[in-house]
Amino acid sequence: MKLQGPVSKEVEATLSASSDLVSLRKSAPVSPVGLILRARGDTVRLKTVLESFGYYQSAVSATIDGLPLSSADLGDKVAALPKGKDADVVVSYVPGPLYHLGRITVEGDLPQALQGKLDLHTGQPAVAADVLNARTRLLTALQDLGYAFAKVDTPIAYELPDTQQLDVSFHVETGAILRIGAISVTGLRRTQLSAVLSRLQLHQGDQYSAQALDKARRNLLAMGVFGTVDVRLGASADANGEVPVTFRVTERKLHPMEIGGAYSSDLGGSGTVKWSDLNVFGHAEKLDLSASIINLNGSATNGLGYDTNAMLTLPEFGAPAQTLQFTLDALKQSLLTYDQTAETAGVTFSRTLSRIWSASVGFTVKDDTIFQPQEQLVPLANCPAASAAMAGPPCYNNKTTFYYTLFAIPLSLRYDSTDLTSLLTDPTHGIRAALTVSPTLSLGPPDATYIITQLRASAYLDLHDLSLTAPGRTVIAVRGLYGYAQGASVIDLPPDQRFYAGGSETVRGYRYQSVGPQFSDITHLAPDVAGPLIGADFSEQTPVGGVAVDAVGMELRQRVGRSWGFAVFADAGRIGQTATPFSGQYAVGLGAGVRYYTPIGPLRVDFALPLHRSTTDDRFEIYIGLGQSF
Repeated sequence: MKLQGPVSKEVEATLSASSDLVSLRKSAPVSPVGLILRARGDTVRLKTVLESFGYYQSAVSATIDGLPLSSADLGDKVAALPKGKDADVVVSYVPGPLYHLGRITVEGDLPQALQGKLDLHTGQPAVAADVLNARTRLLTALQDLGYAFAKVDTPIAYELPDTQQLDVSFHVETGAILRIGAISVTGLRRTQLSAVLSRLQLHQGDQYSAQALDKARRNLLAMGVFGTVDVRLGASADANGEVPVTFRVTERKLHPMEIGGAYSSDLGGSGTVKWSDLNVFGHAEKLDLSASIINLNGSATNGLGYDTNAMLTLPEFGAPAQTLQFTLDALKQSLLTYDQTAETAGVTFSRTLSRIWSASVGFTVKDDTIFQPQEQLVPLANCPAASAAMAGPPCYNNKTTFYYTLFAIPLSLRYDSTDLTSLLTDPTHGIRAALTVSPTLSLGPPDATYIITQLRASAYLDLHDLSLTAPGRTVIAVRGLYGYAQGASVIDLPPDQRFYAGGSETVRGYRYQSVGPQFSDITHLAPDVAGPLIGADFSEQTPVGGVAVDAVGMELRQRVGRSWGFAVFADAGRIGQTATPFSGQYAVGLGAGVRYYTPIGPLRVDFALPLHRSTTDDRFEIYIGLGQSF
């Protein structure tokens, strides 16, 4: 099956997508007579497609095994083909001259302020979608000005073959400017009416606006308790010039359950079960309970762990754009770097500042138990200064398990212009960035006060924006990370508060947390910590961590067909003992992966290699998950 003709890639893609011969070739094979009928249908359908792009003098023809569709013995020829041999179908098209718009007229009483809303110009290509979109823009603009029952008829086009032009005429009826009347909501079961009305941000007496109604509909969907929201207007306005509005909703299942899993060769497998109550008290309060088994047979782990979480979210806390969230978390993990058991309680206050900006402030308390053999070198509180350069008692604690209590006030500012509601959805444009500053008090061996700052950002460029590919087919994604713990040395920080690199979130190809100095070469960290570590016997597989991290990554994401795709990527990162980024040796990882695109996000399988492999690094790492890596 071939489609051939001198058209642009965009037109060619639309022709291919519109062809039954192409789309049904494998899924719905037909008899010889059915094949001929399908080819005839394609010639009509594809000519309509060409006309929609402005080619009104186009011609489309088809042949089957070299015979035209009008051939009297075509059916017999196709029926005589040997079993298992497909007929050779060729659809050829000649677009002819490209038509352009001529006169553009509007009939009716159009307000002066909307004269330019059509955004159509004499001389531009006569593309049907542009003309129909102009009608939609004009109708929406009228409704936003209060003309609730405005009408813009389907445009009438007049073909001028001699000049290859298309004259277009629009007919408009504005009607009267109206206001929002009585607001009602139907379909509520558990949700309180007061919660819905406060989310609408719409009031009786407001001037009618289609944009305001659509925003109200989206606000209700954003509550998370409704599966569908439909807006219906009254048939007419009342004597006060008000039109009643009804929101028809259907509530989602109250207690959904989710089951998920992931795998990477460094952290091993994980499985998660999540139960939710979407409407705890009837005002869209959400309770999430989740339990995960983690670290199953990973190269960077020493045993099975768990991560359990309870989260209660209170929307519209004090104002429509504000949220209060309470969390409880219990974590146990056994990594090559350290063993950890931790319980965390926190509260976070968030506010949406605009469509792309949001901010939050929180308070967390964490009870942390860390096992890490090298911590026996932490000096005792009353160790004599004269013996500070000597390893061994009485100046060094021989314990290997330490207990920390941490108090933190995380402050966060986030920016997101990707226009996506889920992190699992495939981003194709925009920027995501988050700045978090966390003043922290750590009570443990030793006590310390420090401020942890992290900046994460990712950006996405669709090559369609450069007119190189079809929309969403080829995307370049880049990410960056910078973090610094100010006010403490690496030994002052609890092991889980230090920065590490390696793994899917920083440098793929390297084992989780493996990038950076190991305890076998800790004497190279800084002069002030070299002395106490003389004579120490450390495992070469135990990373020290650092007070700073910076990492970058880049991916080329390519869609292939309808459901498949692939990616190639490069990551680089380093761990530092000072705040200065872009200095020292970077670990670099290279890799590639495949994507299978599902309705809830791409299923990802990535394979990555360490470019600067040490004796403790794995030869490669594999990452499997749902959603893009960033």
